[in-house]
Amino acid sequence: MSGRVTTFITRFETSGSGVRLAVKDLIDMVGVPTTAGCRAVADAAVPAAADATCLAGARAAGARIVGRTNLHELAFGVTGVNPWFGTPVNPLDPTRVPGGSSSGSAVAVATGEADIAFGSDTGGSVRIPSACCGTAGLKTTWGRIPLEGVWPLSPSFDTVGPMARDVGGIEVGMALLEPGFAAAPPAPWRVGRIRMEADPRVTAAIDRALAATGWDVVDINMPEWESVSLTGGLLLVAEAWSTNRVLAETHPDGIGPDVLDRLLLGRDASEEVSVSAARTAQALWCSRMDAVFKRVDLLAVPTMTIAPPDFDHANDLLVARCTLPVNLAGVPALALPLPTEGHLPASLQLVAQRNAEEQLVAAGLVIEAAAAA
Repeated sequence: MSGRVTTFITRFETSGSGVRLAVKDLIDMVGVPTTAGCRAVADAAVPAAADATCLAGARAAGARIVGRTNLHELAFGVTGVNPWFGTPVNPLDPTRVPGGSSSGSAVAVATGEADIAFGSDTGGSVRIPSACCGTAGLKTTWGRIPLEGVWPLSPSFDTVGPMARDVGGIEVGMALLEPGFAAAPPAPWRVGRIRMEADPRVTAAIDRALAATGWDVVDINMPEWESVSLTGGLLLVAEAWSTNRVLAETHPDGIGPDVLDRLLLGRDASEEVSVSAARTAQALWCSRMDAVFKRVDLLAVPTMTIAPPDFDHANDLLVARCTLPVNLAGVPALALPLPTEGHLPASLQLVAQRNAEEQLVAAGLVIEAAAAA
C-alpha cells in the first residue's frame, strides 16, 4: 500500500447541492470502517454503528461528504507521511511535506476537492498542515466540539476543527460543527505580538498583515512559549501511550516505525512523578495565558517558523511548529496563510481566550482582507 499517494482513504460518489465536506478518517461515519490511517486499525476495523457526534450538524445541513481523508497514522505526527496509505501531495510544491496529522484534509481543500474538511488537532494537527499547504484551519477550544466517536490520541488535548481554503470557509465549517455559529462583528482588537526566531519572510509577512489592519499591536514577551512545548509534548506522548498501548503491544508490525517509536517514548515518559510535574506546569501556563488575555484580545505568533520542509528535512517541523502551547492551554487558535516575498506563503497563528472562536474568525476575515489589499 505504501506506494500509493492519496488524499482520500475512502471516496464517495455524491451529487446534488450542499457543501462538499471531507472528513478525517478518525471520525466515525455510520456504515464505514474507521482506519485512523493505521494498518493495525484498518485490518480489524468494522463499519461504524453510528456517526461521531460532531457530524450531526453537517448531516442536518445536507453537507455532501465526498470522502474520508488520509492522515499521519493515528494522528500522531507532524509530517503527514503515511507508510500504509501513501502521502498526500502538497499542492504548493510536491517535493515538500503536506504536514500532519490532518494532511489529507488540508490537501482536499487546497486542491478544491472539498469546500470544507474536518480535522483533529492535538498538538497542531489542523494548523500545521494548513500552514504547509497554504490554507486556513481552526483549532477549537478544548471541550467545545464533542469527541464521541473520534479516535482518541491524547484525550486532554484532542479537538476537532474545520479546515478550508480561506477564513470564510472556516466560518462555514464551524457552522457545520456547531449550528448557528457566526463570526462576531469586527472590532478594533488589541493584539499581542509574540516574537521568536523565524524565517525573516515569515516575520515580515505577519508584521505587514497586522500593520494593514490598523489595530493596536503591542509586543508581548513570552519567552516560555517555546519551553512549554516540552511540557505539552511530555503530556501528549504519555497520554498517547495510554490510549494506544494495547494496539502497540499486540500489533506493533501494523504501526509505522516513526509512530511506534513515539508511542514507546510515551511509555517511557509515563512515570507518575514526571506527569505530575508536567500537570503543575500546565496549570501555571494556563494562569499565565489568562493573565495575558486581560491585557490583549488576541495573540499573534507564527504557526511555524519555517516554510514547509522537503521530505529530507521533514522532522524539522517538530522544532519549527509553534502550536503545542495552545493545546496545553486548551484555547482556540486560527492558522491563516499570508503572502510573502517568496513563492510559498507564511502562516499566521491567531490565538484567543477560551470559547472566543467567533472573535478569532472575525479577526481572521479582517486580516485576510487587509493582506490581500
